[in-house]
Amino acid sequence: MAKKVGILFGMEDTFPWAFIDKVNELGGGEIIAEPVNIDKLEQGADYGYAVIIDRISQDVPFYRAYLKNAALNGTYVINNPFWWSADEKFFNNALMSKLGIPLPKTVLLPSHERPSDTSETSFRNLKFPHDWEYIFEYVGFPAYMKPHDGGGWKSVYRVENPDDLWNKLSETEQLVMMVQEEIVFDDYYRVYCLGKKYVHIMPYEPRNPHHLRYATTHQTQGQELEKLLKTIHDYTITMNEALGYDFNTVEFAIRDGIPYAIDFCNPAPDADRNSVGEDNFAWIVEHSAKLAIEKAKEYVPGKPNISWGTFVKDSVK
Repeated sequence: MAKKVGILFGMEDTFPWAFIDKVNELGGGEIIAEPVNIDKLEQGADYGYAVIIDRISQDVPFYRAYLKNAALNGTYVINNPFWWSADEKFFNNALMSKLGIPLPKTVLLPSHERPSDTSETSFRNLKFPHDWEYIFEYVGFPAYMKPHDGGGWKSVYRVENPDDLWNKLSETEQLVMMVQEEIVFDDYYRVYCLGKKYVHIMPYEPRNPHHLRYATTHQTQGQELEKLLKTIHDYTITMNEALGYDFNTVEFAIRDGIPYAIDFCNPAPDADRNSVGEDNFAWIVEHSAKLAIEKAKEYVPGKPNISWGTFVKDSVK
């Protein structure tokens, strides 16, 4: 019987169908791919997928529950829904600081508004006012402020000075925000990482309109470029091994030849042909299909098959 690979997705159209076609092409009838089809979800029931690629559960809690149930039955879920549920950007920054990855200076701020169902006494351990003098001196201005567990460039602010920060913080309601040093970069890269081993480095310009962000090239040249790309490759592997992600993108801003990790928690990254371009699209389709087939061949029904990063695995030894 053929082993099934499913993909769970929302509005995107180019990547999912190309992924399905590629798996069916490379699978030789032994591995078949299809959109995940859910008509019921019974506790503990196995719905027969060897592998599921998750592109949407971050927005749909029902899907996240479905994937955790599937993982319990042995489905290899890309990415691990248990870790993804617990993950957030500020912790990732803290983890990378322990691994020696260059990072922008970063501080976490309490939410501007109290969370629902809390009162003033819920915050007796929080000192008011915060040590703003230290924070402003440490991070510097201009700086960037963004949600500590957000994504998709939502609620991201560039702040010019303390007053600007406080004014924009007042717009964030109950979001917990982190403030980061601005890295004025010479080069910028977005990097696909699949299976914690396949790496594809793409020049990227985040200041361009969305559909033109990949329409750029290297500013660094020669031996310096070769050395830089090797460092980016190695950092990318180290970061994804620690996080345990099998499908992720990492972003690096290059300042004075040093790649600073700006964003590295993108477990459902952009893979649309219309934004990433034909060459990058062909790479991500080919390698995601290859990874899914590899994992499907390893599948044993009922045997837990969950990918955990080295941070978690080292913690339970």
